[in-house]
Amino acid sequence: MNRRQYLLLSTGAAIGSLVVAEDASAQSTGANQSSASGLSTGELKPLRHAEVPGFLSAGQIAPHHSAHYGGALRAFMNVENEFDKSFEAGTPIKGPAFDRMKQVQSSRGNSVLLHELYFDGLALKRTDVPDTIRTAVAARFGSLEKWAADFVDSARTAAGWAMLVVHPVNGKLYNVVSDEHAQGPLWLAAPLVVIDVYEHAFYIDYENRKSDYVETFLDFIDWDEADRRYRQAVGSA
Repeated sequence: MNRRQYLLLSTGAAIGSLVVAEDASAQSTGANQSSASGLSTGELKPLRHAEVPGFLSAGQIAPHHSAHYGGALRAFMNVENEFDKSFEAGTPIKGPAFDRMKQVQSSRGNSVLLHELYFDGLALKRTDVPDTIRTAVAARFGSLEKWAADFVDSARTAAGWAMLVVHPVNGKLYNVVSDEHAQGPLWLAAPLVVIDVYEHAFYIDYENRKSDYVETFLDFIDWDEADRRYRQAVGSA
């Protein structure tokens, strides 16, 4: 077994990733950002882009979407269904099973949302940065370029995720890292720009060149989407 096969098999959903790769491409044709989250529908949110030329190939995106995002959603929904049955029957779940299910509930639920934010935040080409978020970033970091340098360093440091977030309590922007889906983020903070830096997100296209992947990501941020998230978070949408 090579490293690529291991990364797919480690999700427990490698077979599914192979058979739905073509479906993921077809789904992306009519996908849009208004599609409901998988947490609401129980179904995979369609991809906006089956591939992002110059950044990620279809061969990289398809198994990431189906096996990793899809695996997280399936695990979350399984736990949700078990808890629903427990509540309806009035029979509490006890012991190690309860402990594990609670861990899965938060970890996989967060994974679902982060994957959706990541995929929905990708653009097919470099986009202009709207004035609203550009001004906010410059006020916090000094300039967009200084933010980018800090974001790249954050993503290189992270084992799982790096995010630009805005916190509603003080209105400040932060670059935060998470090395496990349920750890790292500031409570209540709204993610604006999200990058997945687990190896499964880039290894097919970049092998072990994580820095290349992170630096190239900067050219494919959908800044219109980041601006929309920012304005929604601060109440100016």
